[in-house]
Amino acid sequence: MKNNTQIDFIYLSEQDMIRAGVTDMPACVDAMEEVFSLLHQGDYRMAGPNNDSHGAMIMFPEESPFPTMPKPTADRRMMAMPAYLGGSFRTSGVKWYGSNIANRDKGLPRSILTFTLSDADTGAPLAFMSANLLSAYRTGAVPGVGARHLARKDSKVIGLLGPGVMGKTSVSAFMAVCPSIDTIKVKGRGQKSLDNFTQWVKDNYPQITNIQVVDSIEAVVRDSDIVTYCNSGEVGDPSTYPLVKREWVKPGAFLSMPALCNLDEGMEKEARKVLDNTGLYQAWYEEVPKPAHHYIPVIGVRFMDMIAEGKITLDQLEDLGEIVAGEAPGRKNDDEIILLSVGGMPVEDVAWATYIYRNAIEKGIGVSLNLWETPVLS
Repeated sequence: MKNNTQIDFIYLSEQDMIRAGVTDMPACVDAMEEVFSLLHQGDYRMAGPNNDSHGAMIMFPEESPFPTMPKPTADRRMMAMPAYLGGSFRTSGVKWYGSNIANRDKGLPRSILTFTLSDADTGAPLAFMSANLLSAYRTGAVPGVGARHLARKDSKVIGLLGPGVMGKTSVSAFMAVCPSIDTIKVKGRGQKSLDNFTQWVKDNYPQITNIQVVDSIEAVVRDSDIVTYCNSGEVGDPSTYPLVKREWVKPGAFLSMPALCNLDEGMEKEARKVLDNTGLYQAWYEEVPKPAHHYIPVIGVRFMDMIAEGKITLDQLEDLGEIVAGEAPGRKNDDEIILLSVGGMPVEDVAWATYIYRNAIEKGIGVSLNLWETPVLS
């Protein structure tokens, strides 16, 4: 019996991705919740010796004898993020991440992303897809999973630093799981982004009747039930990262931090510390110079530095997967302050890409492409 060696895959443009449901935030939050359950079970693999690496990044030098080599400018990232995910997904894939904050001067997004979804058995491609929306929605959905388990059920006020893409998708996720929200306080860098965000909220969430543009980080945090920092900026000096002071934070607040962040001593001592995946931060900590928070500005990396400094112990950190699986408590009372560090993981891309791919196949969306009928080399 002759084997069928033909390999076809589908190409999904950004508009194809939209038609296939990439912006369905409630479904994305549910998919990410399944991801965290699988993380807790161990039914996944990422890169690196501990299977928890964020990915492999090209590092550019400050000085190079080659004039055409890119410089390590703000938010310069070129990296591959591979993963396998089991459960109902049973697929693998890799996101190619190209990022440069100077892209905005060219009318382009800071990040330009693509994703290849593959059969986990043969490695054959199933789909090649535009991934900016894929990545944005899975990133925003994780804070939604956190809010589902860790925010007060009566949360009404969101405090947002950074009204860009990550800010919008985080708000979408909070709205999917906290239906009582009616107020947003937002701080941004420019009027254009603030106006765009305000109109987006009005168009998509008419139940939010109070949108306040504030002029300080303190105003973002004070009296907010849910706080999230979704800003971008220079990495290297944690004293320049946006700060959270304990005196600003109301009892019972939930803080979701997927971007640059630093804490004062009071927050470092008092906040309950939850990580999206402890292994991710341990892998990061092994991969970069120390103190690691100088190189990776996510607050969970600061927690790794705090362990090294003897300020906290590993058992003081909690995993979101364990909470989702019901093996650790979610919110314990209405007054505790809970901080979730969101690092982002390629297993999340695999999950949401698989969901979108299956929708696309079912609905006949995308362009079918042929890799080969029979491989020349085999």
